[in-house]
Amino acid sequence: MNKPLEGIRVLDLTRVLAGPFCTMMLSDLGAEVIKVEVPETGDDSRAFGPFRNGQSLYFVTINRGKESIAINLKHEEGKQLLKDLAKRCDVLVENFRPGTMEKLGLGWEVLKQVNPRLIYAAISGFGHSGPESKRPAYDILVQAMSGVMSITGWPDSPPTRVGLSMGDITAAVFGATGITTALYQRERTGEGQKIDVAMLDCQLAILENALVRFQVDGHSPQPLGSRHPTITPFQAFRGTDNWFVIGVGNDALWKTFCTAVERPELLSDPRFTTNLERTKHYKDLIPVLEELFSKNSSAYWLELMERCGIPAAPVNDIEQVMQEPQLAARNMFVTVKDRKAGEVTIPGNPIKMDSIPEMPTRKPAPAIGEHSERILREILGLDAAKVKTLLDAGTVAAWTDGDD
Repeated sequence: MNKPLEGIRVLDLTRVLAGPFCTMMLSDLGAEVIKVEVPETGDDSRAFGPFRNGQSLYFVTINRGKESIAINLKHEEGKQLLKDLAKRCDVLVENFRPGTMEKLGLGWEVLKQVNPRLIYAAISGFGHSGPESKRPAYDILVQAMSGVMSITGWPDSPPTRVGLSMGDITAAVFGATGITTALYQRERTGEGQKIDVAMLDCQLAILENALVRFQVDGHSPQPLGSRHPTITPFQAFRGTDNWFVIGVGNDALWKTFCTAVERPELLSDPRFTTNLERTKHYKDLIPVLEELFSKNSSAYWLELMERCGIPAAPVNDIEQVMQEPQLAARNMFVTVKDRKAGEVTIPGNPIKMDSIPEMPTRKPAPAIGEHSERILREILGLDAAKVKTLLDAGTVAAWTDGDD
């Protein structure tokens, strides 16, 4: 069985994280991804650490399995090459600031004339409409503006950024969802379309119940540490050695929990009989549980919770995550053999489908322009003389085995 997106060709003009993560997802689903890079410097993230033997593992992780062509889009012939490629691709993804592609003469209005079936996906900080549209954006900006930072961290702590680039990655996931949906619609209509995904919009979309809590309570939700705003107890606790979390998600589990930890008096306490009351009186309950859990190791409590059916888990650091047997069983640790960095362990594909074989390795990330000549010859059908002309003019750059 073919992978779901086999036969789909993606023209990837993205760089850094939001766009490349989106096209990485499409690649995992079977799409052929052609990464268009600036000659010599390539994707900005090639200069981002951590490095091993001079190779950016940041870049390797997100761009494995793609092909690279280096085109100078300041050359008119370079712009024409991009149009020719767009004509032969199903999807184009870009994450420039709105207006950049239009200035190049390569915006949606132009490219849809070149290829009416093209799915044109634009991922940006603030979207292609609205008063803030052309503002530059980074992950931390949209985490701040969306309210995410205001509800992250501990009470009375400074605003806290989520410990990963949630603004970028969420936009990537929504972008990939929009692209696959548009491809499905194209099967019925025969027409392409533009997809406009804003990082800020995506952060708002994942605020869960913060908006409605404000409308009910009349004041902005505040950071709660590891605690859940409406379920109690549902947070991290510390044993004699390490941290762990429990999630007592309903009143039936609360009864089971109280019996398991041999604290029946908590069941009869009117402050704790229902989840609503427990949440209302969490300042009374949490110290009682903290004292209880401080008497034994986290392993003791985790074993007890598992035996009694109470959802619980250790708070792993990254070293422990890399030794997690559940993730290993799900093929979530795969390797890439990079020519400079050697073997690198990266995350596998979290979308498990019958049509996607669980392979333990991935193809490496490309060097800048590594596939330029192949793409010019095999996809655009250019002869050797024309390819040499483009290379000599600096319109296209190609990588050779002698390059770094």
